[in-house]
Amino acid sequence: MSAIDDLLFFSRIAFLGSLTAVAREQGVSLPAVSKRLTRLEHRLGVQLIQRTTRRLDLTPEGQLYAEGALPILNEIEELESVVGRNQLALRGKLTINASFGFGRRYVAPLISAFSQQHPELEIQLRLASLPVNMLDAGVDIDIRVGEPPDSRLIAHKLMSNPRILCAAPAYLERAGTPTTVAELVAHNCLVLRQYESDYALWRFYRDGEELTHRAFGNLSSNDGETIVHYALDGQGIILRSFWDVKAHLERGELVALLTDFKTPDADIYAVYQHRRHVPVRINTFIRYLKQHLMVKGVTETTD
Repeated sequence: MSAIDDLLFFSRIAFLGSLTAVAREQGVSLPAVSKRLTRLEHRLGVQLIQRTTRRLDLTPEGQLYAEGALPILNEIEELESVVGRNQLALRGKLTINASFGFGRRYVAPLISAFSQQHPELEIQLRLASLPVNMLDAGVDIDIRVGEPPDSRLIAHKLMSNPRILCAAPAYLERAGTPTTVAELVAHNCLVLRQYESDYALWRFYRDGEELTHRAFGNLSSNDGETIVHYALDGQGIILRSFWDVKAHLERGELVALLTDFKTPDADIYAVYQHRRHVPVRINTFIRYLKQHLMVKGVTETTD
């Protein structure tokens, strides 16, 4: 095995945190992985991991080796990408992170179609309820709401995504239709508890003025799909992304409210780490996402 192979091998151990997971990923036996790790430690003359019955911890030398491996492997990947830029077939591995709702409904079907065009490309989709740390998570592309604050990350806007205040006709018939932000205090507001933001503070803008409402009601959840179902059942008013309620609005199952007010945007971005040479597979997939989200008519997108 070459030194580069060893770097790649150990970087997977450090990332997955399990020899069993590495064996499963590489399609070999656990003893084979353990034996290879032992050979690597003998070659370097240091212990790289501390083994226990319950967990695997990197030694200081192992941490140094793993951290040093990443920039070297990235440089090799970028070089090969540049060399093969004119090839039509995409190869290698592409790891994508997205939220559960948007990932399931839009990203997963597009990955399936994209993979049929590029069968030599290995694509892994991770669905998460929280944004990932791009610098640590081993993710190539993160599909997220909003531009990242970290200047080391590049963000491409995929689609505009306004938030829509809405409720089912049955609820409005029973509780009345609010015509001002102030009137929301008399309504049952269904709250989506996500991330660490002030999820219950709803903001509205009109004529340069900001109006806020502290949303409260008898039902809340950390799952967007659940909140939408509550609204469809006539339980109350929700503030949701346009992509999530678009079909329900078109079918009249939900009715948009306070449409003369603007709410904070929740635009969708594809985010990746800054590199001197971005792998072709990353740029190609982002272009594919943007093009097909527009075709699906999720919403308009601009740069």
